[in-house]
Amino acid sequence: MRRAAGPAALAGCALLAAAGLRGQDAPLRQAGDYKSVEYFLPPHELQISSRITGAQAFPLPGSRLVRFIGFKLETYDTNGHALYIVEATNCVYDESDRIASSADHLKVRQADGQVTLEGDGFLWQQDENTLNISNHVYTIIKSGQNGPGLKLPP
Repeated sequence: MRRAAGPAALAGCALLAAAGLRGQDAPLRQAGDYKSVEYFLPPHELQISSRITGAQAFPLPGSRLVRFIGFKLETYDTNGHALYIVEATNCVYDESDRIASSADHLKVRQADGQVTLEGDGFLWQQDENTLNISNHVYTIIKSGQNGPGLKLPP
């Protein structure tokens, strides 16, 4: 597992540090409080690598696309420590190609609160471990517990 070296790496690595790991495919019906968990490969197969939740999930007819409202992704290291929290108000997820996209707002933050990245409109390619944010992108880097932070303008 690679760790992000900074805000640029955060964008590339934050969305599923365990990019190649898949859970079992199951037919999805409209659901409230949707939850999906993926695990690391051996020797850490009992440890959660990521958790996806959604306030609501709607399968789109005739496809393997799922629309999420209130999407949240949490990633973990092999010791069980949270790495990143990703939240989107709305997105569509392609279960076959493992790609999520939306024109809506996205927020990515390190679990320790030191780096936050936000923007509008995104494309996340899970297997490629890439995230593209298209509009109004900004990053906040905190230099320490009590020190001033750094805000990078768009």
